[in-house]
Amino acid sequence: MEPGSTESFHGQELESYLAEGNMNTRITRRTAAVAIAGLVGSVMLALQPALAATQLTGAGSTFVYPFFSKAFYTYSQQHSDVTVNYQSIGSGGGIQQFTAKTVDFGASDVPMNADELKRAGAPVVQVPVALGGEAITYNLPVSIPGGLRLTREVVADIFLGKISRWNDAALEKLNPRAQLPNLPIVTVHRSDGSGTTYIFTDFLSNVSKEWKDKVGTGKSVQWPGNNTVGGKGNEGVAGQVRQTSGAIGYVELAYAIENKMSTAQLENKSGKWLFCTESTVKTAAATKPNVSATDFSIVDRSGDNAYPISGYTWAFVYESPTDKVRGKMVKDVLSWVTGDDAQKIAGSLNYVPLPPSVQETAKKALAEVKV
Repeated sequence: MEPGSTESFHGQELESYLAEGNMNTRITRRTAAVAIAGLVGSVMLALQPALAATQLTGAGSTFVYPFFSKAFYTYSQQHSDVTVNYQSIGSGGGIQQFTAKTVDFGASDVPMNADELKRAGAPVVQVPVALGGEAITYNLPVSIPGGLRLTREVVADIFLGKISRWNDAALEKLNPRAQLPNLPIVTVHRSDGSGTTYIFTDFLSNVSKEWKDKVGTGKSVQWPGNNTVGGKGNEGVAGQVRQTSGAIGYVELAYAIENKMSTAQLENKSGKWLFCTESTVKTAAATKPNVSATDFSIVDRSGDNAYPISGYTWAFVYESPTDKVRGKMVKDVLSWVTGDDAQKIAGSLNYVPLPPSVQETAKKALAEVKV
C-alpha cells in the first residue's frame, strides 16, 4: 500500500466510488486521505465537550490558597476528568458565594456560625482541611538581632493604638539590643471579611480584656488606632507591610516565607519566646486533639512550644447536593485533600499536616455528604 492510500480507511471501495464520479475531476489518493482525515478531525472536535474535564469551583480563605493551589493542580494531574478552580477571595466572600450557590464548596478559617448556616437554606457539612499559623510581620529600617520580640499584651496594645511609635519604652524594654527607630507604627489589617482576621482577633480577645470589650472577635471588626491601613487577602496585607516603613501586620506563615518578610518572636502563654514555625503550630494543635465546627479555637494554648496564633481552615459543602454527580466529585476531592498524600503537600508549603484525630474528624464529616 502506498503512503497516503485511502485503503487505510475503506479499502478499494472509496477509490471505486471516486472513479465512478465526474471523470473531468482528478482526485488523487492523497486528496481523498486528507478529506477523510478532515472528517475524522471534525468528529473529534464535536466530541471534545463530552470528553472535557468537569470544572469544580470553590471560593474563600486566602490563608489556605498556597496549599489549595498546589493540591488541586496535583489532583487534576491524577484525575484527568476533574479540575478545581479555587477563588482566593477571603473567608467572608467564600461563605457568601457558597450561600448564593455560585460555587461547589467554600472555605473559611473559621467555621460557618449559626446565622450563616441558617442563611445557607439547607444542612451544611463542615470539614477541617488545613492547619497553619499566623506570623506577625514587620518592616523596619534597622536590623534587630534575633528578631523583634513582642509579648502577647504588647501585640494587643499595638493594634489598640496604645503603643504608636517603635521607640516606645515597652518595645525598647523587650528589645534592649535593638536600636528601635523613632518611627510611627502603622498597623496593617485585612480589609475584607477574613478567617485570618478571626483567628488573630480571637487571639487578641484571649490576651486582652480591653480588646475583647472594645473590639471583639470576628471576620471583620472596627480596627482602633489612628494609623491603620487595610489590605485585601493575606497577599494584600503582606504587600502593605513590605511597602510601608514602620508597618506591622499578620499573615499566614506561607506568605511571610514566600515574601521573605521579617517575623517577630512572640512570648506565649507559658512565657516562652517562639517564632511561627511548623513545629510550634503543630504543638499548639496537639494541645487540643479533638476539634469540631463548634469547638475549634486553638489560639493562646499552654505549652512550652505552643505558638499562640494558630488555627484550622474549614471547607463546607451541602449535605445533600442538588447535583449528585458534581457532589460526588467534590466529596472525592475533599477526601483526597484531607488524606495523607495531600497533607504531605501541605507540609512542604509551611503548613502543618492535619493530626490523625483531625483527619478522622474530616473523614466522618464527609461521610455525612449524601451523593
